[in-house]
Amino acid sequence: MNYKESKLKELIKTLAAEYFSRESNRTSLITITDVVLKSRGKIAVIMFTVLPQDQEAAALDFMHRQLTDFRNFVMDNARMMRVPYFEVAVDKGEKNRQRLDSISP
Repeated sequence: MNYKESKLKELIKTLAAEYFSRESNRTSLITITDVVLKSRGKIAVIMFTVLPQDQEAAALDFMHRQLTDFRNFVMDNARMMRVPYFEVAVDKGEKNRQRLDSISP
């Protein structure tokens, strides 16, 4: 990964954390864990975790509904030549790491 891609990932991660924190209804804690760039930066997958875990489906639905508004937020708050298409996904790797931490002595 080059410098430009890492800066883009960090910018999207910061903006996503700010936007979804502000727009959520506070029934669950949504944490943006990573951004995965695909197709040379044309698609950005926002990875997240949710606490409590039983609110995961509701949080995923909420984030899907907010993607258009989030894209507009990124256009207003970031200087990018081309704003990527956004997708959201639950970060399974982070969930597995947390589970291993909880069961290890």
